[in-house]
Amino acid sequence: MNNVNVTSEIGKLNAVIVHTPGQEVENMTPANAEKALYSDILNLPISKKEHSYFETVLSKVAKTYQLKDLLVEVLGNDKVKKQLIESMYVGAEFDTVLPELYTMDAIILGSKMIEGLEIRNDSLTNFLKSKRYAIQPLHNFFFMRDASISIGNEVLISKMAGLVRRPETNIMKAIFENHPAFNTNTINIPDAINNNPTLIEGGDVHIARKDILLIGMGARTNSQGIDSLVNYYKSINEEKHFVIQELPLMPESFIHLDMVFTLLDKDKCMVYEPVIMKSTSLKCIHIHVKDGEIKSIQERENIIKALEKLDMPLKQVICGGADEWNQEREQWHSGANFFSFAPGKVLGYARNVNTVEQMNKAGFEIITAADVADGKDSPDNYDKCFVTVEGSELARGGGGARCMTMPVNRDKVEW
Repeated sequence: MNNVNVTSEIGKLNAVIVHTPGQEVENMTPANAEKALYSDILNLPISKKEHSYFETVLSKVAKTYQLKDLLVEVLGNDKVKKQLIESMYVGAEFDTVLPELYTMDAIILGSKMIEGLEIRNDSLTNFLKSKRYAIQPLHNFFFMRDASISIGNEVLISKMAGLVRRPETNIMKAIFENHPAFNTNTINIPDAINNNPTLIEGGDVHIARKDILLIGMGARTNSQGIDSLVNYYKSINEEKHFVIQELPLMPESFIHLDMVFTLLDKDKCMVYEPVIMKSTSLKCIHIHVKDGEIKSIQERENIIKALEKLDMPLKQVICGGADEWNQEREQWHSGANFFSFAPGKVLGYARNVNTVEQMNKAGFEIITAADVADGKDSPDNYDKCFVTVEGSELARGGGGARCMTMPVNRDKVEW
C-alpha cells in the first residue's frame, strides 16, 4: 500500500500513475477533434513509442502504476463496478447499453470505459444515428494530471470544464476510494457555489510547498472552484497560502498554469515570460488562510514576487529563450511544461530546442530518455539533469510531461 503524500512539485518521486495512449486516441476524427478538446488528431503508433520512453524513465526512478490496470482491478469488485457504471452513464441515452455493461468482464469493461463502446447497428434507429459511440472514448486520459490532484496525504477530485472529460474524474475517484494500493482520503468539492458551477483541474494546481498552493485561473479553473478549495482548508483549520495566477482565455495553449509555469528545483522554475513576468492585465492574488478563516487577500505583481514574500525565491528559466517568436512557438508545444522527479531532475520535450538550450545554461545536463531507457545513461550520474523525451507527436495533443503524470508519493523536501 502507498500512502498518498505529495507536499511539493519537486520532491523525489516514489510512486506515480500514468496511462499509455491507446485506441481511444485513434477513435477520433478531424470532425470531432475539437469536441474532444484537440486541435489535431494524433498518430497512435508514434505517440505510444514516445510515451514508452517517458514511462521507462519513470519506472527506473519510481513505482509506476498503469491507470488501466488500476481500473480493471477496482472493477473486479461488483459493488464498485455497479457504483461506477451508475455514476458515469446517467440518462436515457445509456438505457440500452446498461444491461451489457453490468455483465461485462472487468478487463473488457475497463477497456470500453476508456476506449469507447460503439453503437450496435441492430436497429434502424441505431443505424441512422449520426454518432458512432454509445459510450464516448476518453481521448484525453493520457494527460493524467487533470482529473485528480494529490495534495498532502489527500486527493482532490477535479471538476472538469469539458463534458467529454468528466468521466475521468469518476474513474479516479473510484480508484482512490477503493483500490488497496492507496491509502488516502478524497476531497470532493461541491458542484456549484450560489448556482455557479465549480471548475478546477489538476493542470492548474501546483504544490509549491506544503503550505503553498499555486493555482491558475482561466479556461479550466474558475474562481468558484478555487473558493471551494479555500473553503475546504478553512473547514479543516489548516493554514494555506493560495497564490492565484489569472491566465489568458485564448489561445488554447494557455489552458492550465502548467503550460506557462512549472517548478524545476528548490530555487528554479520554468516560465513563459509574456504571461508570468510581463503581463500587466492578468492578476496575481495571494490568499492566506489560517485558523479557519481568510486572514488576507492581496494582489501581487506576479507569482515570482508572491513566492519571494513567502520566503521561496526562484530564478527563472525562460521558455523559448530571449526571442519572443521562439517563446511563442515553444510554449505552444508545452515548452514550459516540465515534470520534476527529484529536485533539479526533470522531464520535458526535446523538440523545444531553445528551451533545452536555456536549461543547459541554467546548469542542467541534457540527457535523452532513449539513453536512460537503454541503460546508456542515468539521472543518478548528475546533480541536475533534463531528460529529453521525443515528444513531436505527444505535444500535438496539447500537453507535456507534467500533464502525463499523476504523482501519488514524493519524499519531503528539505528547504
